[in-house]
Amino acid sequence: MKIEVLESIKKTEDEYKAAISQAEAQRRKNVQNAELEADNLIAKATMNAEEYRKQKLAEAHAEADRRHAEIIKTGEARASELRERGRRNLDGAVALLVTRLKGALDAGA
Repeated sequence: MKIEVLESIKKTEDEYKAAISQAEAQRRKNVQNAELEADNLIAKATMNAEEYRKQKLAEAHAEADRRHAEIIKTGEARASELRERGRRNLDGAVALLVTRLKGALDAGA
């Protein structure tokens, strides 16, 4: 009877050891899975952040290009307006210059 009790205790100990070993293996597997999932989440977040950065950079470039084109267009319109005003005033300026030169020549004579 003592042997049977000892064998039963030994069997129970072996079962507990096996259960503990199995639980440890499951824990290690769960930790590995959690680490892998964390790595995947970090990689995905990094990729999303990079895509967001690229998108915002492209939007900023597009806005800069739009503003640049607007500034060029405004500048060209202003330059054209100034050239036209200069052409319109050219005859008057030449006439004024000739009149002053005649006045200076007459005053010197």
